[in-house]
Amino acid sequence: MKTNSRNFYLIPYVLWIALFVVAPLLLVLYYSFFDIEGHFTLENYRKFFTPVYLKMTLSSFWYAFLITLFSLLIAYPTAYLLTKTKHKQLWLLLIILPSWINLLLKAYAFLGIFGTYGAANSFLDAMGIGGRQILFTDFSFIFVSVYIFLPFMILPIFNSLNELNPTLLDASNDLGGSSWVTFKRVIFPLTLDGVKSGCQIVFIPALSLFMLTRLIAGNRVITLGTAIEQHFLVTQDWGMGSTIAVFLIIAMVFIMVLTGRRKRGIL
Repeated sequence: MKTNSRNFYLIPYVLWIALFVVAPLLLVLYYSFFDIEGHFTLENYRKFFTPVYLKMTLSSFWYAFLITLFSLLIAYPTAYLLTKTKHKQLWLLLIILPSWINLLLKAYAFLGIFGTYGAANSFLDAMGIGGRQILFTDFSFIFVSVYIFLPFMILPIFNSLNELNPTLLDASNDLGGSSWVTFKRVIFPLTLDGVKSGCQIVFIPALSLFMLTRLIAGNRVITLGTAIEQHFLVTQDWGMGSTIAVFLIIAMVFIMVLTGRRKRGIL
């Protein structure tokens, strides 16, 4: 009876997955075999392996890697300090709150901050450095991307650190382990699942960014997400856009499998 009841409650979930996950993926795969005129072809896949798209793919991975790396370097010590504060849940909420604001609004806010007469250049003028071209640069793109993704990196790492058994740290100290040894041999390995989850949450969407590449980077940064948007909305070449999306999905699945492996043991 319990098995039948459980299967019954699984029906909405299965239908949801079939309609909004499996069906769109199959539709993207289907369109990837057609050219702009609607003829069946494998030309899209051949075109993807040309230098233009391969360079674009490498660029996407490079920027996604940088965004993930800088997010991790900031998020881990931040999450660690949060676990040591008195009102850590309140501070965590304040960090997460900006993620509730619409992405477009935050992008336009940074247009004003990094603009010629924005707060950033005003600060540089006050410091005697003088105004600089901050907007429409790689720096501005990575900075804004890290700012947007940072809460999503902090949260899983914070949860891993917060659930860490303090007696293990005491045991390491009693055995003569220094702070660095304790971190390297105990804290980091036990929180590696949180790090992997954070990297997965940041790296995968960073691969397909397109709005920030236009507003913040001024199209100086070209990613796979930008190419997909161009093919679907500008050139109307849905076949090529779908082909890029297929390879992007494969890359995302690979990253999920890679970061989904659990690390066993402490040492």
